[in-house]
Amino acid sequence: MNRFFYSFFILSLVIPGRLLGAEAEILQHLTIYEMRDEYCAWPAIARTADGDIIVCYTRTEEHLGPDGQILLSRSKDNGQTWETPVVVYDSPLDDRESGLTLLEDGRLILHVRTTRWTPTAYAKLPPLAYEQDTLNRWIQHVDTREYREAARWEGEWHLVSEDGGYTWSHPVPGQDSIHGGVHMDNGEILVASYRNHPDRAGVYVGSNPMGTFEKTAEILSPLPDALRFGEPHVIQLKSGRVLMMIRATAKPYDDKSPLSYAYGSYSDDYGRTWSAPFKTTLWGFPPHLLQLADGRVLVTYGHRRSPFGQRVAVSVDGITWDKEDEIIIRDDAPNKDLGYPVSLELEPGTILTVYYQPNVPADANPRMQPPDPNRVKPGIHGTIWRLK
Repeated sequence: MNRFFYSFFILSLVIPGRLLGAEAEILQHLTIYEMRDEYCAWPAIARTADGDIIVCYTRTEEHLGPDGQILLSRSKDNGQTWETPVVVYDSPLDDRESGLTLLEDGRLILHVRTTRWTPTAYAKLPPLAYEQDTLNRWIQHVDTREYREAARWEGEWHLVSEDGGYTWSHPVPGQDSIHGGVHMDNGEILVASYRNHPDRAGVYVGSNPMGTFEKTAEILSPLPDALRFGEPHVIQLKSGRVLMMIRATAKPYDDKSPLSYAYGSYSDDYGRTWSAPFKTTLWGFPPHLLQLADGRVLVTYGHRRSPFGQRVAVSVDGITWDKEDEIIIRDDAPNKDLGYPVSLELEPGTILTVYYQPNVPADANPRMQPPDPNRVKPGIHGTIWRLK
């Protein structure tokens, strides 16, 4: 894939007075990074010690392309404008899932998972997954000597930045995290992972971001024959409780399944033991948690059935969720290739939610089986909105 940067603009749409449910209104939609022929997805977000907002995400050719890389976009004005993105990690293999964990001393951990694709893996994809010409080209790429000999880069990695994401350490073996972990008030770092735990979420705790993490728990699906758990996210509440929310995916895979409600769990002993997972009333995935300045808990998630888009909900305690408190951020996407929204509070009650989706009208009908390689591919977009 030809990789290049461009000078882009913020696409803003101010919608005064538009209510999203009973408690919120949109202030502005914006585009952080988008190129028609680049597939960008799976953002993570953090505010640096200097006050910048950084968003990391994957840029590749297609969802299952063989050579993704991690980009970082930065805003110095509270999300209003965004600098030209930079590549922060690019191994010879497929790099993705760039979670961010902010430490109390201002350091940042970048969690990266690197996949090594094989000709066999691509040959086993279901019919109409991609055009045959695309698959043939990928198979040829992953069968090159250079790609095969880069097998040592496969796995989960941690990189650490001490300057707000401008420079990063060499990667060391670490834990995957779709959105990032949490630096708890006892000084330990807790990460919820899933890639090496079939159908369940694994909990890891460590004190050194470049060191070893101890596995402390697993959160099991209550319906192992029907649901797999994955893509968990954790935060620590002001009370000290560690809260987790988990994506539940139907077996066999069906992202429109009525079973795909988010599940929750919590720990009151720094991740050593957890409550039994409980089903929420919120349909969508994967979840991203945020405790607001007023103490309420916000969860953000994608909605992959019509109307397609991004949603959030608010809870007093992060345990009790009410479908009536769901807020629609976007409902104008043309298909289900979207989601992974993450949120950050810009100031009390004003929130930036970042996500990926194609920026074309909802009534557009791009061919998706197999995906049209000439379509407008998903980009990284954001919405600034106010919670009343």
